Amino acid sequence: MGATSSKKHNLEARTRVLNRLKRLEGQVRGLQKMVEEDRDCREILTLLSGIKSALEATGDLIFETYLEECQADLARGQGDTKAIVEAVRLLRH
Repeated sequence: MGATSSKKHNLEARTRVLNRLKRLEGQVRGLQKMVEEDRDCREILTLLSGIKSALEATGDLIFETYLEECQADLARGQGDTKAIVEAVRLLRH
């Protein structure tokens, strides 16, 4: 992958992450409104579950992009496998 192609890919990945985060922000606001309105616990928990799943999927997307960058670094002999392991630990917690 050339430098221009890599930059384009990074921009596309960043745009996807930002769009997901904006959607999550709206969902969290909706959750807050539901609590303020004293909505049914099951409805609140259902939305909360969806938010958690969406947040995990966003983390996966961020990690996938990170791994692609690390793979390119490793191919150039500049990679750090310890950093990858640390990123996996962060994603799991």
